[in-house]
Amino acid sequence: QVQLVESGGGLVQAGGSLRLSCAASGRAVSTSVMGWFRQAPAKEREFVAWIGVRGIMKNYTDSVLGRFTASRDTAKNTKYLQMNNLKREDTAVYYCGQKRSGADPYNPRGYEGWGQGTQVSVSS
Repeated sequence: QVQLVESGGGLVQAGGSLRLSCAASGRAVSTSVMGWFRQAPAKEREFVAWIGVRGIMKNYTDSVLGRFTASRDTAKNTKYLQMNNLKREDTAVYYCGQKRSGADPYNPRGYEGWGQGTQVSVSS
């Protein structure tokens, strides 16, 4: 069973940047698609990005295209989400998950190993 730990969140002004990290313990995640999701207060958890096994294939939700970049370091069993030009609407708790084999990469129910999340707050 993999366990993921998210970090790197914080309070930043609009237009600023943050880099989130997702460290894995337990079973290595090098053979799994990894996803980033976020959840704002009173809203459902929503898809942000997923990154393929080799870190080449990636997909993002439209609202973060051109601003967020997902990457992974297999040797460190860690993945990252670089977030630039942050906007107030990016404010949420961000989570990373490991996709189950055959699951929908855009649905949080298809992932496991969720950590406690990391809070990202963007002020205007």
